[in-house]
Amino acid sequence: MLKNEPRGRILLGDCDADVRALVANVLESAGFEVEEADSGNGAVEAARRDPPGLVVLEVNLPGLSGYEVCHQLREEYGEALPIILVSGERTESFDRVAGILIGANDYLVKPFAPDELLARVRRLVRSTTPVAPVVASKLTARETEVLRLLADGLEPEKIAAQLFISRRTVGTHLENIMQKLGVHSRAQAVALAYRNDLVRSP
Repeated sequence: MLKNEPRGRILLGDCDADVRALVANVLESAGFEVEEADSGNGAVEAARRDPPGLVVLEVNLPGLSGYEVCHQLREEYGEALPIILVSGERTESFDRVAGILIGANDYLVKPFAPDELLARVRRLVRSTTPVAPVVASKLTARETEVLRLLADGLEPEKIAAQLFISRRTVGTHLENIMQKLGVHSRAQAVALAYRNDLVRSP
């Protein structure tokens, strides 16, 4: 996580350079760090490279649409990642409902006042419960140990050997970890763990 911004970066995905510049300026003036992406694929790659604290996505992105990016990020990072969809074309109520059903926390119709976006960003940042303390309190010491070894790149067989437990026991721990983190794969568990400092790089 960032030293000067404990809430993390904001990932801004919009193909309109002028809009990106305007929104980035508003967010940066409020003290946030912003990373920009001009396509859906670029937004996904940026999120995987360095998971953000919040995402703002234009629905009509080149390549993967904002809807698709939202769905993909929700699958990979669970409910802990706030996502705001924005659109100047998909403005009907059913468009907004679709965005929320896909997993967005909020949906803004363009043109919007920069202050309105900033207010919604701040609300989501404030209302997003820090995952690390909550999840860490739910994980047992052994589960934390398994997660740390998994994050180090060890396969379940190697984890079992290092901890002197059976492969089946490791599998049980992994199932418990994924359930407690609210994720569906080991990769998602590792990504969420790093994003919330449940494990730390050496």
